[in-house]
Amino acid sequence: MIESHDGALMAAGNDDYLDGNAAAGPLSELFALDVTVARGQCEHCGAVAVLAGARWYPNSHGVILSCSICDGVLLRLVERDGRRWLDLRGLGFLEFGPG
Repeated sequence: MIESHDGALMAAGNDDYLDGNAAAGPLSELFALDVTVARGQCEHCGAVAVLAGARWYPNSHGVILSCSICDGVLLRLVERDGRRWLDLRGLGFLEFGPG
């Protein structure tokens, strides 16, 4: 079983994932806003949705959010030796509403 940051348990396996809400903790360390409520467009299929609806496979290296429609990678967040890298190439845009 895998435990998310909010205590939700999931069975381990290649197809098991947490929704994008599970990435709120790691992403909040970089952003003052809740990024999971931002709307983004998938560069792979064009789908537009909030990041909370994306898939995070917690056994991956770092945080990798994938599109819930086509499974294309939306963003990558990796930390090593106190440094962080954020790759947003899978997003056509990231839109934050009024707040």
